[in-house]
Amino acid sequence: MPAEKPKPPAKVEAIGHETELMRVTLTADAVQRLGLATEAIGTGQQATLSRSVPGEIVAAPRGGGLPVAAGTDLAALTGLQARADADAQRAMADLKLAEANLRRASGLVEAEAGSIRARDEATQQVAAAKAALAGATGQRRALGPAVAVMADGGALWVRAQVPAADLARLDRGASVSVRPVGGTGGIMARPVRGPATATPGAASIDVYYAPAMRAGLRMGERVLVDLPEQSGLGSAALEVPASAILTDINGGEWVYVETAPRQFERRRVEVARIVGGRATLARGLASGVRVVTAGAAELFGTEFGTK
Repeated sequence: MPAEKPKPPAKVEAIGHETELMRVTLTADAVQRLGLATEAIGTGQQATLSRSVPGEIVAAPRGGGLPVAAGTDLAALTGLQARADADAQRAMADLKLAEANLRRASGLVEAEAGSIRARDEATQQVAAAKAALAGATGQRRALGPAVAVMADGGALWVRAQVPAADLARLDRGASVSVRPVGGTGGIMARPVRGPATATPGAASIDVYYAPAMRAGLRMGERVLVDLPEQSGLGSAALEVPASAILTDINGGEWVYVETAPRQFERRRVEVARIVGGRATLARGLASGVRVVTAGAAELFGTEFGTK
């Protein structure tokens, strides 16, 4: 009598969603051998959908000036600041001299020993000196904080480069997360009113944020800025462990969903971002489903014939 044929560890059958999708049903031994683990995703794992954009740490302006970026020629900037400081001091000295002349001319008029014309001319000199001082002060302010102060604990800002087409979707009043390129930890930064600057070649607009702390940040450092979207624009998203995400050779992103005990289907998803081992999904899954968080690659091999 021929021996009974052993039960196959996996049964693969086509389902009608897409021609390339299959349903994989495993035996209990196969589940254990592949080391599969699943996790239910739901409301407790919802996150605010955000967009990651490049940013740069810049020196915060003082008194209405412009932020100073790392690309600035600091040697040339130091010379410009020195000349602007000298011009402002010279304008202040001219104003003090003009005010002294006005007081003297006014005193002579009161004593009936001077002319009214001389007093009027002194008044005009004071007005001209004030205008010159305002211009010199404005030029110095536009050059930003002194270079020496930048390296000695000066305030820092984050300049985020936001694509112009995405600006309307973002919550401009919300705080953002700033993290190093390739890193996972981030610090919060609040929005600040900065100059209306942009990069025409990249079709991006600059928005500015003030980090909650300076520790670990350096002027010129490149960072990633996670900008939250406005509420009501699909900003609620689901999070899954990054280990659940599979990427095929065409760049498609997938997860395996457990539709019944030991029964799995591959579902297409769109990953918005991956931070700290968690993947935020822009679309693809509904709340409450169970996804494979361990053994997804092995399950992928099983589906395509690698036993």
